[in-house]
Amino acid sequence: MNNIDHQLAEKWIKPNAKVLDLGCGDGTLLAHLQDRLGVSGYGLEIDSDRINQAIAKGLNIIEQDLNDGLDRFADDSFDTVVMARALQAVKNPQALLNDMLRVAKEGIVTFPNFAYWQNRVYLGIKGIMPMSETLPYQWHNTPNIHLCTFKDFEQLCKDNNICILDTVAINDNTNPPTQLMGRFVKYAPNLLADVAIYRISKN
Repeated sequence: MNNIDHQLAEKWIKPNAKVLDLGCGDGTLLAHLQDRLGVSGYGLEIDSDRINQAIAKGLNIIEQDLNDGLDRFADDSFDTVVMARALQAVKNPQALLNDMLRVAKEGIVTFPNFAYWQNRVYLGIKGIMPMSETLPYQWHNTPNIHLCTFKDFEQLCKDNNICILDTVAINDNTNPPTQLMGRFVKYAPNLLADVAIYRISKN
């Protein structure tokens, strides 16, 4: 997650909240929230090297594949569940989203937007799956098995009675990454943003 992601997490997560970070990596976000907001909670990660890095930061980390679900956690165990850029890599995104909102009041989800204009041009001109900073893998070695768009995600939320509280469109291809503002967010995030960030809850 980049600095914009951190800023949004600070904005959307209350001080001293209980947080579950799915696919937490080396624990950078959870450590940031712990330092800035005094949050408590757990990170779930499958990569052993990243787990060791996160534990070295003093975090509570559980080794778990997100495809196994969140059955180990009781209903309403957390205030917020965060899943950064992992939705497209799980086998059943719908089930995991519903599980997130079973164990927490709110969720924060980010994912690469496959409908980004550069991806469309790349595919249209070259005729092969696009690669970029946001999608750095080739088709045969990518962990991304369920790439989607803003519109796809919003339809999934509608179908599952999930309320979208906030939406932010990010252009991660700029240096540093920028948050798209104003009419771009309102009228054309599916075209102009390469990363989608949603804050969601159960209706």
